[in-house]
Amino acid sequence: MAITEAVENYLETILILSKAQPDVHAIDICSYLGYSRPTVSIILKKMKEEGLVNVDGDNHITLTDAGRAVAERIYDRHTTLSELFMLLGVKKDQALEDACKVEHDLSDETYTLLKAHYLKLSGGTNGEV
Repeated sequence: MAITEAVENYLETILILSKAQPDVHAIDICSYLGYSRPTVSIILKKMKEEGLVNVDGDNHITLTDAGRAVAERIYDRHTTLSELFMLLGVKKDQALEDACKVEHDLSDETYTLLKAHYLKLSGGTNGEV
């Protein structure tokens, strides 16, 4: 399974949900992303087979080390880009939406330079949006 934009979104969602609640279930992902249960189940099965997530006997979903690395990379991009866009004057809702679109497609080189510029402008903080 290739790490597609869709897979990145699922992994990022699991990371975000795991920060907000003790256990993550497929229904939580369905609610967060607005997808049907069958759609989420198919992707979760594939991600489990690829070693990106674990699902225990109680259907609690957790990220493997490989899944967490992808999720944290995308979440960092989302957070930084959202904050940069808001610093430029973009309204929060639009900044979050735009960051979702851009976070997957930027090269590592461009993202690294944007983040360095953002950190210089913001005084070195990079919090959660």
